[in-house]
Amino acid sequence: MHVATVCAAARRRLRALAALLTAALLIAVCAGLACGPAGASSTLQPSASAAPLTAHFGTTADADDLNPFLGWSGTSYEVFHLNYDFLVGYGTDLSPRPELATSWEVTPDGKTWTFHLRRGVLWQDGEPFTADDVAFTFNYIIDNDLTAFAGYTHDIERAVVVDTSTVELRCARPKANMLRLWVPILPEHIWSSVPGGRAGTDYVVKPPIIGTGPFQTVEAEKGRYIKLVKNPRYWVSGRPYIDELVLEIYQNADTMAQDLRTGVLDYAQGIPAAQLQALDAVPGLTANAADLRYFDDIAINCYDSPHSQGHPALRDPAFRRALAWAVDKQRIVALSYGGYALPGKSLITPGVPGYFWTPSSEQEIGFDLAEAARRLDEAGYPLVGGARLDKEGEPITLRLWARSDDAPSQTTAKLVAGWLTSLGLRIDLQTLDPGAISDALYSYRDGEYAPDYDLYTWGWGEYVDPDFILNVFTSAQIGGWNDGCWSNAEYDRLYRQQARTIDPADRKPLVDRMAQIFYEEVPLIVTDYEQQLEAYNIARWEGWTQAPQRTGPVAFVNDNIDTYVNLRPRPAPKPQEGEGVGTGVYVGVAVAVLAAAVVTVLLMRRSRGRALEE
Repeated sequence: MHVATVCAAARRRLRALAALLTAALLIAVCAGLACGPAGASSTLQPSASAAPLTAHFGTTADADDLNPFLGWSGTSYEVFHLNYDFLVGYGTDLSPRPELATSWEVTPDGKTWTFHLRRGVLWQDGEPFTADDVAFTFNYIIDNDLTAFAGYTHDIERAVVVDTSTVELRCARPKANMLRLWVPILPEHIWSSVPGGRAGTDYVVKPPIIGTGPFQTVEAEKGRYIKLVKNPRYWVSGRPYIDELVLEIYQNADTMAQDLRTGVLDYAQGIPAAQLQALDAVPGLTANAADLRYFDDIAINCYDSPHSQGHPALRDPAFRRALAWAVDKQRIVALSYGGYALPGKSLITPGVPGYFWTPSSEQEIGFDLAEAARRLDEAGYPLVGGARLDKEGEPITLRLWARSDDAPSQTTAKLVAGWLTSLGLRIDLQTLDPGAISDALYSYRDGEYAPDYDLYTWGWGEYVDPDFILNVFTSAQIGGWNDGCWSNAEYDRLYRQQARTIDPADRKPLVDRMAQIFYEEVPLIVTDYEQQLEAYNIARWEGWTQAPQRTGPVAFVNDNIDTYVNLRPRPAPKPQEGEGVGTGVYVGVAVAVLAAAVVTVLLMRRSRGRALEE
């Protein structure tokens, strides 16, 4: 064939190809106009054929156990409330809010509470939820003395079914915290086959976990992730919006922060203090230093028993009080938390409405190493040859443990070790896995409870009502929640009294006195009230809900799960009225056409060369 003929044919083919390319680009742009911002849905529920809508939340704190009677970590409790419902939940203002119960009333004597339940609720396996499940849950805890929730069920004698949607909780005496019970309601058809003795000891709960909550836990891999999926039977119509929630477990907080920055994560909790402001400056992200009902502490083995494996000096309140004078809380706030905390004082935190207690200036234990040394001398623990001696004349060595999963815990422990060493105490500082610390706390020898630790850094989260944290340190909770293994008869008596005092004005002085006893006896040293450092993507998502409003976290708050239920993709902005499709679209069309033209020219030039070579 003649070269000119070849070139002409090639040009015709390329013009046709360019025309097709241009048409394809225009079709793509027009398709974008048809289904773009103007047609965006506000509900954003994915279609059956669409990929699951997944949110990824990061944390450095793993769930320790998925059995609600054994788990104690904040992440475990987050999963519990996502998977199970309560009778009465918590509003964003922390007021009681209907959950499985829609309404309730109490008899004039304050002893019988009647709860009216939602109708038509289904368990995640399709079985109907009824009053039998509520009665079973409470009676199961009571009958088996399951310590994880026994602090909430005290004074409830029996849960009684009235009809399929009504249950009574009958109490021995008035119960002040009845509308603040953090008790997940369990399915009787599953848990009735679990022996009560195993529920709180060694029973393993494996996904999928059956509840009535907005999400179902379907996968969990220790140290890596926990996957939850939307409950299509959830009683709040149309919620959640997301199909999957993945809690990503990180070993390194810096890596987690970087993954949030790059979009791998949508939310991260436990952001290093040094990175919080930088993340807040990233377009599309916002950071939050949230107030918590939480305190960090140095737990002290106070167990007054021959079975205790802690140092005997720690059983002496005078010794413990001297140690408290050697802890600089302001420095812990500055160095361990980068200033994102307040110095700690009371076990009742500022976030517990109406019940915060703080010592007077005369009562307050400050930081004074000279005063700490003087008190040790006075209590019979002399400094001889640079070593602090116990009452047997032996040098005192104390084990001090930090948690491997928590950098502030490690910084605090190092600081405390330095201060105590300056008093002549020998400190064996170690960083341990949280599970190892827990094993030491719940150690047994020859069938006897024998806690095997001296000091460790940890913390406690509180609830809206002070009853929970007050109950933690009662004598009845030794071997359970009471990680100081501390006992005080007056404290126990006052606990029982405040628990049945309904009027807050009458209850407050009782709670105050308990907080004062605790402060003076020092079963643990409250070091600080830390803030939760979190950051999240506001460019992609909306529905982030703080609890409490304006000051609290948006997630990992345990009592309120509104963010997870409300979270949804942020719709693309709609064009303003009268603007038509918008300048940006026309620019896109022009760019597409220009691109097609450029491709045509390039291809023609390229073919011309090839043809001539032929």
